[in-house]
Amino acid sequence: MLGVVSGGARKTQIMYQANLSYQLLTRYLRDVLDMGLVRMEDESTYALTRKGAAFLLEFKEYHARRVVAEERFSEVEDEKELLINAFLNTKGEEARLKSSRKQDAEGAD
Repeated sequence: MLGVVSGGARKTQIMYQANLSYQLLTRYLRDVLDMGLVRMEDESTYALTRKGAAFLLEFKEYHARRVVAEERFSEVEDEKELLINAFLNTKGEEARLKSSRKQDAEGAD
């Protein structure tokens, strides 16, 4: 929503570009106005305040770092899964070998 308002926008533009219902738009606009992130530029246009622009910039930087962290976490989880599978497969192979040896020994009797 703040991204839409960054260039100045009317309610309808914000609602459609931010994919909000009118009810949510009204609530969110009230919230960002109360927080000082957005101001009324004229009777029908909303614009970011300096505080809103600073928040939007910080949020974009945070979001970029979060995406990188989530990708790295996903890679670590994949590595974990590979290790678990390798360990379980090894354990399963050991169990099969023991079972096979036991059957061979019983068959030899």
